[in-house]
Amino acid sequence: KHTLTIIDCHIKALLYALRALSGSLSIKLSVENELSNEPLKSYSSSVVEGGVLLGALRRLHDAQHDFKFTVKEDPNFGLFLESVNGVAGNKDEKTYWEILSESSGEFNRLDVGIGCYMPKADEHIVLRYTTWSPQQ
Repeated sequence: KHTLTIIDCHIKALLYALRALSGSLSIKLSVENELSNEPLKSYSSSVVEGGVLLGALRRLHDAQHDFKFTVKEDPNFGLFLESVNGVAGNKDEKTYWEILSESSGEFNRLDVGIGCYMPKADEHIVLRYTTWSPQQ
């Protein structure tokens, strides 16, 4: 069993290295706030092929002084996007950052978070500050 675990680790490391060699994918990122009059902000970033959205956000954060974000880790559900450009979600005000993928004018909510979602080449990701309604 120990040998199998070591082999699994080596295989995962090899796959990661192959993905890194295969290059990066460009993505478009938009930040919009439904609750304010702030103009839409658009950015470009990239992610290693097979990499997750968190990597693209970190790359953008390092490259653009006007893009900032924070995440919060939930032990059961993983990483949550907590704030973007200084605006944080608030439980009492029922606000949060919704993460969408836009294609041909159609917006779809991601079914996983930034720590799991793997963007596609030239994908348009939208970070939308909005409110939620309590479930009835």
